Amino acid sequence: MCNYSTSARVWVADDDASVRDAIAFMLDHHGMAYRLFDSAEAMLAALKPSDRGCLLLDVRMPGMDGLALQNRLKQDGILMPVVFISGHGDISTAVRAVQAGALDFLEKPFEAEVLLEKLENAMEIDRAGQAGTAAVADVEGRLATLTPRERQVMEGILEGKLNKLIAADLDISVRTVEIHRANVLEKLEARNGSELVRMVLSSYSYRDWLL
Repeated sequence: MCNYSTSARVWVADDDASVRDAIAFMLDHHGMAYRLFDSAEAMLAALKPSDRGCLLLDVRMPGMDGLALQNRLKQDGILMPVVFISGHGDISTAVRAVQAGALDFLEKPFEAEVLLEKLENAMEIDRAGQAGTAAVADVEGRLATLTPRERQVMEGILEGKLNKLIAADLDISVRTVEIHRANVLEKLEARNGSELVRMVLSSYSYRDWLL
């Protein structure tokens, strides 16, 4: 089970001090943790891939703008959901940001409740993504415990082969296949073959196995 980081927060980058103050007031009022930055460069220097939460970025900032920051963070493996704040003249840029993977954008001036709803949604998406990532990592860890022969038997199961055909392919007895199959189910903590297939095909190693 994934324990969502207690340090998850809203990471805000906006060069306008009055906007930062207004956002801080709103987040304080609703009990949401946050960090404020007055430039894209300052946020870039502070963030790490292990940080959790969501990003609230101004589209237009001196130096590195919000879209460039979004792209740079992705390159650095920082994949938190992004909500953009845009001025009237920056809407086309904000649309490009969404096309590049941002979750949403708001045009200034925005209503606090609307922004709060978008941020809460972004935090939930990040939380769910972390849980999914942890689950996949757990499956990968279990797969690593399989012997080479157990992995071969498991791959036969993924292909929908009966034990008899797997035995013929590997030149071993059906009974030996049954033993390896039972070991695979036990090691991956799968209750049956169907659950095994769903679990393994969700992993990084076998995600494209049947394509």
